[in-house]
Amino acid sequence: MTENISQPFFFGAATSAYQAEGTAGSRLPVSWDREFHDARSTFNADVASDFYHTFANDFACAKSIGLNAVRISIAWSRIIKDTHDTINQEGVLYYHKMIDSCLSQGLEPFVTLHHFDTPSLYFDCGDWLNKATIDHFVTFARICFSEYGKKVRYWITINEPWSVACGQYVVGHFPPHVHYDLHSAVKSMHAMMVAHAKCAALYKTMGLSGQIGIVHILESKYPLQDTPMARHAAEKEDVLANAFLLDATLKGFYDEQTLVLVNSILQASHSSDEEKQVFSPNKQDRAILENGSRCTDFIGINYYTSHFLMPWDEENDIHHNGTGQQGTSRFRLKGLGQRVRNINLETTAWDWAIYPKGLEDMLQRLRQDYDNPRVYVTENGLGARESRSDETVQDAMRIAYLKQHIETVLAQRKAGCNIHGYFIWSLFDLLSWTNGYTKRYGLFYTDFATQKRYPKQSALWMREFLHGFYHSNI
Repeated sequence: MTENISQPFFFGAATSAYQAEGTAGSRLPVSWDREFHDARSTFNADVASDFYHTFANDFACAKSIGLNAVRISIAWSRIIKDTHDTINQEGVLYYHKMIDSCLSQGLEPFVTLHHFDTPSLYFDCGDWLNKATIDHFVTFARICFSEYGKKVRYWITINEPWSVACGQYVVGHFPPHVHYDLHSAVKSMHAMMVAHAKCAALYKTMGLSGQIGIVHILESKYPLQDTPMARHAAEKEDVLANAFLLDATLKGFYDEQTLVLVNSILQASHSSDEEKQVFSPNKQDRAILENGSRCTDFIGINYYTSHFLMPWDEENDIHHNGTGQQGTSRFRLKGLGQRVRNINLETTAWDWAIYPKGLEDMLQRLRQDYDNPRVYVTENGLGARESRSDETVQDAMRIAYLKQHIETVLAQRKAGCNIHGYFIWSLFDLLSWTNGYTKRYGLFYTDFATQKRYPKQSALWMREFLHGFYHSNI
């Protein structure tokens, strides 16, 4: 895989604050704290991967296998103290130390401002359904840009608006555990897009020389059968999870056909005795989105799987596979469609189809339909149950997965897609939001009893691959 790289290409790995740091130091509560300390929970994030204390060693691990970038996030709950957005200097200093450590290893930090972790102060007042949250988030962003803007060149406002909205209001496996409320999901996504647009515009006014973008989880949607009804089911899920957010990010407005389909989905989701609500952004929000699209430098793609759809007109029926019991996942929304297994594809224990063609198709879609924006694959990886023996983990399935997806990324870059980086989820094993510590993604194995790190075979494979990649492109 030889290519001429005229601009830096980043090979990195990703983390997130809440899933990695633990609760050491001074920070405000977030909704997940309450969630994981519920009597029904068998795990919590009190220590997590102890990244709060181990970040220097973890950055050294990344450097040791040839990575040149790491994706981290700044916990909003560590930067502010109260509803007046008073600055917590302890938290500010902590992230200065983390970012300096990252840079000292020759790693480029890609910094995310919101990774599923709104402070409870704002979450309990409605999270993104409360417009005041947007203003507080912009204030938080301003603090971060001011503090770290001369060190950090790559900023991500929000991680996966669709996952946030779907988890909170459709599947219900994220707090506040609301089910099948598509209107709240759409309203929440729109609010996050307005928040992103405001932050991107703010960044451009501050005289900083870096780039700012947003990360979307972009899972390609396909009809399982080549029939009009199956094609329409795939189209509807795609517009809700992908086109709605891509339009707002890259066009600065919702395409007319996007709005028509979104509103048809919302109408179908209401029972006969409910008032049918229509989504239509107001004039002010439309202006904010338009300006934000001009200020957005890149889009991040998180890609793990794709979905295959068939029609579904019966009652809503969703079951989240959070245990790795293969074949238990169900996603069926009345009037939208049902996800079904493609028996021709290998799936993980969590029912995720392994399909790098879905990433290829999404990259080509961005190139052809959205004017080929600058792209980073900000997460891609495979979760599995794993144990360590002889100081390592034999994870051949992960190596095969990474190899296929890296080949796809580089082939699409060579084919003209404006792609500049690829990040593996995750650098080391950490907390999975709905799986605890049983679903491991890391290149490095975390012994959660000792917090020691051990390179898995995938880390050693990555080191060998990167050595050959960089050597061939000197």
